[in-house]
Amino acid sequence: MSKKFLRSGYTTGACAAAGVKAALIFLTEDKVVSEVEITALDGTILKIPVESVEKISDGIRAEVIKFSGDDPDITNGASVFTTVRRIFGEEIIFRAGVGVGKITKAGLQLPVGEPAINPGPRRLIKNVAEEFKLGGLEIEISIPAGVELAKKTLNPILGVEGGLSIIGTTGVLRPMSEEAFKNSLVPQIDVAKAAGFDELIFVPGKIGETIAKRLGFSDGAIIQTSNFIGFMLEAAAERQIKKIILCGHLGKLAKVAAGVFHTHNRVADCRLETLAAYAAAEGLPAGEVQKILNANTTEDAAQIISANNFEHVYKKIAARASLRAERYVFGKLKVSTILVGYAGNILGSTFKKFQAS
Repeated sequence: MSKKFLRSGYTTGACAAAGVKAALIFLTEDKVVSEVEITALDGTILKIPVESVEKISDGIRAEVIKFSGDDPDITNGASVFTTVRRIFGEEIIFRAGVGVGKITKAGLQLPVGEPAINPGPRRLIKNVAEEFKLGGLEIEISIPAGVELAKKTLNPILGVEGGLSIIGTTGVLRPMSEEAFKNSLVPQIDVAKAAGFDELIFVPGKIGETIAKRLGFSDGAIIQTSNFIGFMLEAAAERQIKKIILCGHLGKLAKVAAGVFHTHNRVADCRLETLAAYAAAEGLPAGEVQKILNANTTEDAAQIISANNFEHVYKKIAARASLRAERYVFGKLKVSTILVGYAGNILGSTFKKFQAS
């Protein structure tokens, strides 16, 4: 059987660096190039096509089309415009154009007020610019589609307003999206900690987020974990967060009660088995336990539990989820759990204020 090799691409930072090189070639050699070669921060040689280069009223502007390879990056195909202007002195200054955000909250890699152009891309761009030995430059990056694309990212939560972040550690975009996605979640914790929160609400999805807001938790303390609950617990423990409240749908957090900390159903799907086991331990008749095992969804199983007046089992499951989560990080933080249904009702909780009656 043949093996499919996934294609690598290049980051938005590499696009901007390529645009800078194309613009500076135009400035110094009066030549329009259709491709440039840059060296990524890990030493990889990247050959990047250039869509256009033109002189504008106050500088040179180049356009590069983002190519993400086989990584499902939302910016794939977006135009990255880089405008280069000469300035007095030796400094290289970065500006956020249309569709590139600015930092509005502490806790990220850059100070409040700075363009959301991360240190890696800045270094990559400076490396390119310094090849030309021109002295001071102002570099403005624009991604017009970024205004809308940013709404599909965590940027609004992180306090990056107005557009996307220019990210990437090397310039090479390799198709390992799970690791990249996990790492993109962690800055939420840094921002929340910088804002003074030492008790965070971890929500694995939209249901948990909606309920957490409805329960009155501060937006700044609500952290999206996706399926990576264990990874995010470890990240919180490393940052010395004192307490975590897991708030999410029964189907996700029942897995945590079973000791599963990567909750994607392709990794582990023990929802019904967990519900059946705990219901059986509480004395649910064998025939009803079998119905839970045969249910299509946790919502179907919940109806069976409700029909038997066994709702008290949810508090047991919530308590077990809290216990397993604390064990996962070796007791470095305290964990409470709030289990909810699709309708937004609290099924079971170990968080005293919201314990179900």
